[in-house]
Amino acid sequence: MAIVVFIGLTVYDFVQEQMAKVKHAAYPLKYMSIVEKYADEYNIDKYLILSFIKTESGFDPSAKSNADAIGLTQITEETFAWIKLKMCPDEELVFEDLYDAETSIRFGAYYISRCMERYNNHVDTAAAAYHSGWGTVDKLLAESGEEYLTEFPYTQMNNYVYKINKAYTAYTQLYNQTEGE
Repeated sequence: MAIVVFIGLTVYDFVQEQMAKVKHAAYPLKYMSIVEKYADEYNIDKYLILSFIKTESGFDPSAKSNADAIGLTQITEETFAWIKLKMCPDEELVFEDLYDAETSIRFGAYYISRCMERYNNHVDTAAAAYHSGWGTVDKLLAESGEEYLTEFPYTQMNNYVYKINKAYTAYTQLYNQTEGE
C-alpha cells in the first residue's frame, strides 16, 4: 500500500510540475526589463502591462491588427500621435517605431496608465477604454450613470476585458507567489 501511495504522490507531483510549466509558457515574462522600467515610471503593475501585451499581440513585436494597430501593445496611428504629443513631442519618433519593443511598451504603458488614472484604477473600465477608446467608454458610463463599467454591451469589448482579466489573474497568481521566495 505504501508503494501505491508513493507512486501516486510521485505521479501527482510530476503532473503538477508539468502543468506549471505549461502555465508559465502560456504567460511568459518576456521583455521584463523594459516592462519593469515603464511599470515603475508610470506607476502601474508590471503584470497588467504583460496582460495587455499578451492580449494585444501575443508578444509578437511585428504584430499588426485589422485596425492597423501595430507593435506589442497594438497602438493605432491616431493614438500614437496623441501619446507622442502628451509624452514626448520633441522626440523624432514615427508611427513605425512602435515595431520596436521598447517604444511599443513605453507608449503602451503610458496609455494604460492614463486609462487607469482616468477610470480610478478600475481595470475593467480601463481595459475597455484601451480597446474601444475613451469616448466610447465615457458615453457608456454616462448612459449607465455608474462610475465604472460592469457590463460591456459590445461583444469585442466584452471579450477583450475578459482576456485582460484572465491574463492579469494568471500573471498575478503564477508570479506573485514566487517573487517572495
